[in-house]
Amino acid sequence: MTKIKWALDPMHSEVNFKIKHLMITNVTGGFKSFQAEAETEGDDFTNAFISFSADVASISTNNEQRDGHLKAADFFDAQKFPAIKFQSTKFEKNGDDFTLEGNLTMKDVTAPVKLNVEFGGLAKDSWGNFKAGFTVSGKINRSDWGLNYNAALEAGGVVLSDEVKINAEIQMVKQA
Repeated sequence: MTKIKWALDPMHSEVNFKIKHLMITNVTGGFKSFQAEAETEGDDFTNAFISFSADVASISTNNEQRDGHLKAADFFDAQKFPAIKFQSTKFEKNGDDFTLEGNLTMKDVTAPVKLNVEFGGLAKDSWGNFKAGFTVSGKINRSDWGLNYNAALEAGGVVLSDEVKINAEIQMVKQA
């Protein structure tokens, strides 16, 4: 079967996260600069190999001060570790959708993750490009990657949860 390469359509993709703040609300952020590639057997994504990277310096939570802190050594240490990387180890059909497993690397720490992938389908755009759409979701524990910054609250609890929810809308373009 023919190997097909797929590239990210950055104009129609986004990568976001949510984390509990003061354990009462979620703060949402994302990355403005990221890349993804996939390699499939034909147009079927079952067993696809997927790689992803995000530019840590592009993190955005709509608050410059918080973004600066996230880029600092307390969190991602963007100067020393400029990229977050993911490489799949398994992309398996799960009903109409997929389960994505792989290795996520942040701050030079690599740990396995398992994500849910809703398959949006395949379509040809107005310019003749063949595209595939996916919604990726899951949860990680940030301390697994050494993202341990936190502070105790006077009334008990902590400023930030360890659990981070991931949500991405990804559109891939079939390469010639």
